[in-house]
Amino acid sequence: MLGSGGISSWLLGFLQDHFQKPEDLASINSLTDRLKQEFGDHEIELLHLQRRLSLAVSSWISKSNDVGRILSGIESNHRCTFRDGTARPHEKILLVELPLIAKEVGRIQSIRFYAETALHLEILVGDLEDATLAMLKQVSRKKLENVLSKVSIQTQEIGWRLVKLLVAVKAVKDIEEILAGVAKSRPWWTNLLEAVDSRVEKALAILRPQCLIDYRILITSLGWPPSLSTTKLQKDNCMVMQQSFFLMQGEEKSRFSQSFSALCSLQQLQAMRDERASLLQRNQSAFNSSDSKDMGEVFSFFKHGLWPIDELVNLVALRMEYHFNRWFDQPHFIFALVHKTTQNFLDGVENNLQPLIDHARLLGCSAKEAWAIAMVRNLLGYFERQLFPVLVKDLYNKDADSEVSSSLLHVVDLMITFDKRMKILSTLGTHVTEAFASIEGLSIMSIFNERSDWLQIWAEMEVNDAEGKLKPMLEEERSWLEGFRNQGHSYEKEETFLLLSREDYKAPLMADSVLRLGWEMIERGLALPCAQRRKQFISSSANLFLSNFFNLLFERSRNFEFMDVSEDSQLLRVCSAINTACYCEHVLHYWSEDVNLNEMFEDEIMFLVKLQTDCLEVIATSLLLHFDDLCWNYVQDRKQWEIKQVDSDPDEDHLCISSGFIEALDMLQARIWFLNLNLNSHKFLDLWRSIAGGLDHFIFTSVPMSNARFSSLGVYRFRNDMKALFLIFKLFCARPEAFFPCTSNCLKLLEMNKKDAEQMLEVLSQRDMKPGECLRLQGLFHVSPAQSETILRNRIFGG
Repeated sequence: MLGSGGISSWLLGFLQDHFQKPEDLASINSLTDRLKQEFGDHEIELLHLQRRLSLAVSSWISKSNDVGRILSGIESNHRCTFRDGTARPHEKILLVELPLIAKEVGRIQSIRFYAETALHLEILVGDLEDATLAMLKQVSRKKLENVLSKVSIQTQEIGWRLVKLLVAVKAVKDIEEILAGVAKSRPWWTNLLEAVDSRVEKALAILRPQCLIDYRILITSLGWPPSLSTTKLQKDNCMVMQQSFFLMQGEEKSRFSQSFSALCSLQQLQAMRDERASLLQRNQSAFNSSDSKDMGEVFSFFKHGLWPIDELVNLVALRMEYHFNRWFDQPHFIFALVHKTTQNFLDGVENNLQPLIDHARLLGCSAKEAWAIAMVRNLLGYFERQLFPVLVKDLYNKDADSEVSSSLLHVVDLMITFDKRMKILSTLGTHVTEAFASIEGLSIMSIFNERSDWLQIWAEMEVNDAEGKLKPMLEEERSWLEGFRNQGHSYEKEETFLLLSREDYKAPLMADSVLRLGWEMIERGLALPCAQRRKQFISSSANLFLSNFFNLLFERSRNFEFMDVSEDSQLLRVCSAINTACYCEHVLHYWSEDVNLNEMFEDEIMFLVKLQTDCLEVIATSLLLHFDDLCWNYVQDRKQWEIKQVDSDPDEDHLCISSGFIEALDMLQARIWFLNLNLNSHKFLDLWRSIAGGLDHFIFTSVPMSNARFSSLGVYRFRNDMKALFLIFKLFCARPEAFFPCTSNCLKLLEMNKKDAEQMLEVLSQRDMKPGECLRLQGLFHVSPAQSETILRNRIFGG
C-alpha cells in the first residue's frame, strides 16, 4: 500500500518511528550506517541460502543419475531371450512393465531438466529483481534526503545505480539466452516462458525509464547540449561536441561510456525479446540454425534509432524548435538549420560514439546514420504537430488561393531535397548498411505513412499544378502539331524502324511536356519510403494526370470518325494523335521496367494501344471509301474488259491506264505520301499494309468476282491498271504484289493459256478430287476453287 506522495506505508511507519522530533534528524548518519550494515548482512545470508540450494539440487541430480543407470541395466537384460524366441517368465513381466518404466524415466528426466531450467531462471530473475529493487530504494532514499536537506542528486549516486544497472543487464542477457534455447527445443513450455517474460518485463519497465533519466542527468551535467549559435561551428565540425563533454577524462569518461553502453545493451536485449515473441506468435522458429545468433545481428530490428543517441538529439532539438517557430513561414531556413546542425556534429559523433557502439557489439550500426535518423525524426515530429496541420487547414479555407497550394508543393520539394542531402551526410565515407537502408525514419517523407488524407491532398495539388502549366499549350492548336511534321523526310527501304526519341515517333513537342510533368510527379512519389504510399500517390497524381490528357487526345481523334481524307488539317490531327499515343506508349513501357513502377501503367498503355488502332482504322476506312467513290464508274463498267483487240498481238507497253482509274490512283498516291511524311514508321507500316489489304479485297470482289468477262485485251488492261496500283507501294517494299494476294492470284488465272485453263476447269469440276491441291501446285493460295472456276469461266479466249 502506498501512502501520500507515493511512499509505502511501511516506509512512513519506519520514518515516524525514527524521526518523531526535529532533533532526531541529527542521528540520520548513524541510522544510514546501521541500515547499510543490515543490508550487507542480508545479502550474505542470501548467498548462503543460494549455496545450500545448489548443493541440494546437485545431490538430487546425482541420485537421479544412479536410478537411470539401474534402469539402463534392466533394459539390457530385457534383450536376452531364448533361441526359440520364447521369453522367461520374469522377462514377460518386464515386457509389459518396462515400457511404462521407460516412459516414467523420460518424464523424470524432463521434470529434472525443467526444474534445473526453472531454478537457473529463478536465480537470474532474482538477481534482476534485486538489482532493480536496489535502484528503486536508492532513488527513494535520495528523494527523501533531497526533501529534508534540499540537496540535488549527485552524479556519484548515478554511478552507484549504474553498477546495479550493469548487473541487471547481464542478468537479462543470460535469461534471454536460456529462453532462446527453450523456445527452440521445447516451445511447449509456454507457462515457463510467459511467467519469466512477465517478471522480466516488469523489471525492464522500471530499468529503462530510470536508465534514461540517469543518462539525461549525466549528459546535462557534462554541458550538453551546446549552443547552436556559436561561430565555432563553421570552423570545426566536431569542435563543439568535443568541447562539450567528449574530451572528458577519468571517472566522467568511464561513467558516460558505461551509461551509453548500458543503454545500447538494454535496447539490444529488448529487440531480441521482441523478435522472439513475434516469431513465436507466427508459429515460426526464431533459431533454426545450430549456431547462436550474434548480438549484432538483431540490430536490423531497431526501427526507431538508437536510444542514447536519440537522447542527445532530443536535447538539441529542444533548442532548434525555438528557431523553427520563428521561421514558420520560411521553411527553407528550418531545413537548413537541421542539415547544418547534423553536419556540424557528424565528425564528433563518428570519432567519439562509434567506438562505444562497436564495444557494445552492435555490428553494422553506424553512429552517423543513427545521429541523422534522430535529427530527421525530431523534425518529422515538429512537422506532424505544427507545420502540416496549418497548411492543410489553409487549403480547406474557402478564401485559400493558389499561393497556399504552391506553399504546400514548395514544402514537399524542400522535404525531398532535404532527404537526399541527409542521406548523403549519413553515408558519406561509409558503406550503407541494410539495417538503415530500409529504415523509414531516415526520410522526412514518412510523414505521409500514417496520413493518407495528407497524401491525397498533395496528389491533388500536383495534378492541379501540372494541368495549370499545360493548359496554355492545350488551348493552342499549333501546340498539337508543332514539332512533329517533317516534310523533308522521304521513305527509304533500308529504314530500321528503331524508334528511340520523340523525333523518331514524329510526336509533337507537347508530348514531351506532358511526359516530363508526369515523370516529375513520379519522381516525387518515389521519394516516399513506403511502397504502398508510393503506389497510392502515383496512381492519384501521375496516372490521373496522364489519363486526363489521353482522354483529351481521344476526344480530338473521335471527332473524325468519318473524316474527309482529302483535308490535310483533319488528317494531320489524327496523325498527331497517333504519333503522340505511340510515343507515350513507348515511354510508359520504359517506365514500367522500373521495379517500383511495375504494372502501374497497364490501363493507360491498353488505352493508348486502342486509341492508335481506332485512329488507323478511321484513316484506312476513310481512304478506302474515298477510293471506292472515285473509281465507282471504273468498277461498274464491266464491258471494258470484253473489248476485243483488232490486231492479233496487242502491245501491252502502249496501253494506258484506264481513265476511270487515274483519279483514284492520284488520290491514293498523294494521301499515302502525305501519311508517310506525317506518321512514324511503325504506324505507317501498319497503315499502308492495312490499306493494301483493303484495296486487294475491294478490287477482287468488285472486278473479277462481279462476273465480268475478260478478253485478252481486257486482261492486259486490267493487269496494266494493277501494275500502276502496285507501283504506288513500290517505295515501301520490294514486291508490293505480295500484299495484294487475291488480285495477284486472279491475274495469274486470267493469264493462263486456253489449254491450261481448260485443264484447270476440268480438275475443278471433278468434285471427287481435291481441287485445292491443284491450286496450291500452281502457286494459287488465296483463291478458293469456286472463285477460281468463276474467273476461268469468265475468260474469253480468241479475242
